[in-house]
Amino acid sequence: MANIKSAKKRILVNKTKYDRNKAIRSKVKTSIKKVEAAIAAKDKAAAEEALKATTTEISKACSKGVYHKNTAARKVSRLATAVNKIA
Repeated sequence: MANIKSAKKRILVNKTKYDRNKAIRSKVKTSIKKVEAAIAAKDKAAAEEALKATTTEISKACSKGVYHKNTAARKVSRLATAVNKIA
């Protein structure tokens, strides 16, 4: 454990940021699973609704610095492609 006051504060701040980022990543993963479940069920309407919500979640995570912009774009692109392939 750190002895210096600023180092102790850094530990607390890092833990807070870690928990926040983890919660945001978890929320994104959950919404991605909802899209993938709709795709697996071949339910295009539900998949499109879930995709819209998921895109918003991913964009929020990107704006908060949890995901790099290219990572966010890649995730959205892959989900959109999968939804569009539903016949």
